[in-house]
Amino acid sequence: MGAKRLFLLTFPLWGSGGLFAQNIKIEEPAKYAKTILQEDLKKHLTILASDEMEGRNTGTPGQKRAAEYISNHFKSLGLSAPVKTDKGMSYLQPFSLMQRSWGDVSIETKKTKKAIFKKDKNFYVKGVSYAMRKPQTMNYVFLGNPTDEILQKTDVKDKAVFLLKNENQKLQADALRNKGAKAILIVVGKNQEEFNTDYEEASFYFERTLKSLSNPSKKETVTFYLSPKYTSEIFGVKENAVFGEIESVNKKNKDKKITLHANMTEKEEWQSENVLGFLEGTDKKEEVVVITSHYDHVGFQMKDGKKVVYNGADDDGSGTVSVLEIAEAFVNASKEGKKPRRSILFMTVAGEELGLFGSQFYADNDPIFPLKNTVVDLNIDMVGRIGEEYQKDNNPNYVYLIGSDKLSTQLHELNEEVNKKLEEANKEKFKLDYKYNDENDPNRFYYRSDHYNFAKNDIPIIFYFNGVHEDYHQPTDDVEKIHFPKMEKIARLIFHTAWEIANREQRLVVDKATKAAPKK
Repeated sequence: MGAKRLFLLTFPLWGSGGLFAQNIKIEEPAKYAKTILQEDLKKHLTILASDEMEGRNTGTPGQKRAAEYISNHFKSLGLSAPVKTDKGMSYLQPFSLMQRSWGDVSIETKKTKKAIFKKDKNFYVKGVSYAMRKPQTMNYVFLGNPTDEILQKTDVKDKAVFLLKNENQKLQADALRNKGAKAILIVVGKNQEEFNTDYEEASFYFERTLKSLSNPSKKETVTFYLSPKYTSEIFGVKENAVFGEIESVNKKNKDKKITLHANMTEKEEWQSENVLGFLEGTDKKEEVVVITSHYDHVGFQMKDGKKVVYNGADDDGSGTVSVLEIAEAFVNASKEGKKPRRSILFMTVAGEELGLFGSQFYADNDPIFPLKNTVVDLNIDMVGRIGEEYQKDNNPNYVYLIGSDKLSTQLHELNEEVNKKLEEANKEKFKLDYKYNDENDPNRFYYRSDHYNFAKNDIPIIFYFNGVHEDYHQPTDDVEKIHFPKMEKIARLIFHTAWEIANREQRLVVDKATKAAPKK
């Protein structure tokens, strides 16, 4: 699992579930769910999380060997290769990455002469924007910590928008990107000391964004994080007035223009690929259910002349092999005349550990199937271990669910009802834990795995997760520590949920959405 609240403008419900209890039947799909076996999960994972794959770091030979294994499995199942290439149809969706680095930044307003500000001391950057390589003059607006109403009614298209960092800042920034803001500038802390603390805490995440897609999405908006001192110089006010006086300056200043120039250097390009297998549906085949995981991890290091491999058995070998087994269960059903009504795309992506780049490429740059036809994304990232909270009781009968209610009430209710039916059939309690679904969860898991690139486009998602443990991102995340019976239960739950979504009469209703994200 990789790095960090989607801004949701909520609207009245125009269709809730409510009737799932009488509609959902698990007897027919149960036959095929039972073909998802812990022995098969272990077989696949023993290969994908072996030292031979060298930690599956994006763009490396080990990652490409893993891609070959996954694509061969899809081919053996008889899934279609959905990616068009010059050489024909392929299971591999290639994308390229670039190493980039931001230099110093200059900002000029009518109040101030052009000034150059040193990176790290007064600002840091997240994201990539080709436009910023040349001086950009644009209108600006200072919103501070805006309400939902202000965000909805303020025209920010092609503007620079100043925000104050707050608990809702990620949500606000996402909403502004969807509305076409050209640059987002976030004031961090009330003094230099607070900015320095934030810089140290955030460095892990923003350093990763120096690696990015070679062709950034047209929706990509660069975000600058500024110190109060820096911001006060831009607006020509005293540093301790940043949080009060700027608003009055913003209102009084008729010439609200800013010229921004950020130097960006580029280094070598390297290639990676997502792996896709497609099962065409029947009467509703134009609509697509997507089931995802990421198969990349963090590679290896040389220590004392020895190669130390970070095998990533749980992160996210567990999710990847779950996708392989769920795909096989659907194929088994199809062979017996039980083909799903909606099509299903099984997609394992790379680049997640670097910044969700594989799924971003699919969603923002090259969706093989139009996003407007995409019904749901069920994302599986780390489901093979017992997380810290459940370790004391050694309890494997749970899964953390994140995002199920963010965009579709029906999706949330459907998944709950499927689990209830399975509990009754299996006579065993299996807890759906929503701890990390909290809007105020400091871990921000909702933004740290591949489902997010679907959710930001108003596509309902569920993120299945077991929580972190002591071996997270360590060389000790090995197959020997995986709890395969737990994986089997979760994969079967996901299969049943996908089956219900793929075969129900009506498409899932999206009753909570930004209404700002363009569909492709």
